[in-house]
Amino acid sequence: RRRRPSAARIARQAGRALARGTSTALDALDTPPPAPLTVPAQAGPPDEVTSPLPVAQGIDHEALTPDEFEAATAELCARDGCTRVEVVGGAGDLGADVTALTPDGRRLVVQCKRYGEDNKVGSQDLQRFGGTCFTVHEADVAVVVTTGEFTVPALEYAEQCGIVCVDGEGLLAWSQGRAAAPWAAVPSEEPA
Repeated sequence: RRRRPSAARIARQAGRALARGTSTALDALDTPPPAPLTVPAQAGPPDEVTSPLPVAQGIDHEALTPDEFEAATAELCARDGCTRVEVVGGAGDLGADVTALTPDGRRLVVQCKRYGEDNKVGSQDLQRFGGTCFTVHEADVAVVVTTGEFTVPALEYAEQCGIVCVDGEGLLAWSQGRAAAPWAAVPSEEPA
């Protein structure tokens, strides 16, 4: 014969679970966000870049850690003329891993997704980023860069929202200088 738990016992268990959850949430809020990593702007032509991370032809982005991938993406932005390049990714970044100003002065917000070949960037990833990139981060140009691929629904969502998607092949072409920087795909707004 099984005994039914009493309402009081269930309430006590729920109270303890709520207290543990509240404590965990407060601990997370007390943890300071990581300090942004500022990537120095490049001085001189692209072949004279002296950077802490190699942005050489053939870099294996999939072999990098997530933090290294964000830093390598930031370095690509700096290499191609962006200023005020910062790696801001980490807990609480609200989707912005790299921020910068494009060479023509637009605010660039980049989300980096270092995914394996079995894991595609889906529409939920794009929806989360789309919910913050323009409203919270005030992006003029929003870009999602991945080492893998995007699902068709993700690409459709990105097109509707004006988010530029750079897949693994596009990333390799950009890093090797065979493709234009992602922000070039978004025309500048001319003053009225």
